[in-house]
Amino acid sequence: MKILAGNANLPLARAIAGYLELPLTDASVRRFADEEIFVEINENVRGEDVFIVQSTSYPANDNLMELLIGIDALRRASARRITAVLPYFGYARQDRKPGPRTPISAKLVANLITEAGANRVLSVDLHAGQIQGFFDIPTDNLYAAPVMAADILARYGSQDLMVVSPDVGGVVRARALAKRLDNAALAIVDKRRERPGESEVMNIIGEVAGRNCVLIDDIVDSGGTLCNAAQALMSAGAKSVAAYITHGVLSGGAVARVAGSALTELVITDTILPTEAARECDRIRVLTVAPLIGEAMRRIADESSVSSLFD
Repeated sequence: MKILAGNANLPLARAIAGYLELPLTDASVRRFADEEIFVEINENVRGEDVFIVQSTSYPANDNLMELLIGIDALRRASARRITAVLPYFGYARQDRKPGPRTPISAKLVANLITEAGANRVLSVDLHAGQIQGFFDIPTDNLYAAPVMAADILARYGSQDLMVVSPDVGGVVRARALAKRLDNAALAIVDKRRERPGESEVMNIIGEVAGRNCVLIDDIVDSGGTLCNAAQALMSAGAKSVAAYITHGVLSGGAVARVAGSALTELVITDTILPTEAARECDRIRVLTVAPLIGEAMRRIADESSVSSLFD
């Protein structure tokens, strides 16, 4: 078993390697003058079970190309099995046609990864479960919920706790987390989005007065939805509002928006390397999923059950 790290999130790759007590495979990733990407594996991987760790986060296209070229390099070096480990799967939000003459880019990216030579895929909290079906190779979707649930119980306990979905589409995710939190109460924020990147909170479904509310979602991008939801919950009488999000995209002015919001804290995982602004913000905290990913990789290499991680 060997671990190859791309440049998208080296700290996470090193933490995974540390959990598995394995060194990272010696490789060099560099760019030519015109920004073409070149990957060279500097050690023998023939017949090896190789995991290439690379989130396709910002800059998404550069990191995606680095992943594809790394997979191709491993395939041509005769690796026995190549597993693409994508803690964050970019383009996942383009999983359907929102209108006529638009692409399903998540399917296109899945095809690219498969055609490059990956034998299987490992990801964390895919934006939509059906994306697993976009791949024609085995795909494991890990859940950050156990990591989040342990942290929530340690900080808030289960008393007066309410899990809140920021939209109707996230109810299944919120219900699964509430079940892990000793069957905590559940509420839903009903919103209407007038235009892309903006959201308007309309109504809170559920009694949140006097509750410690925990918003749960898979991706925070601009932060507008979360901040509006937090304000609506506080206006409805919530005792406090925190947010637990798997993938902290945090583009544009998201960090400043969170810092000035009603949220007591925003907790993200390290599937995406936090920006300097996110690291310096006292309302943003990072949980690591390195042990979760590392244990899944160990089980894949050992041909044992991955799903039992969540029993």
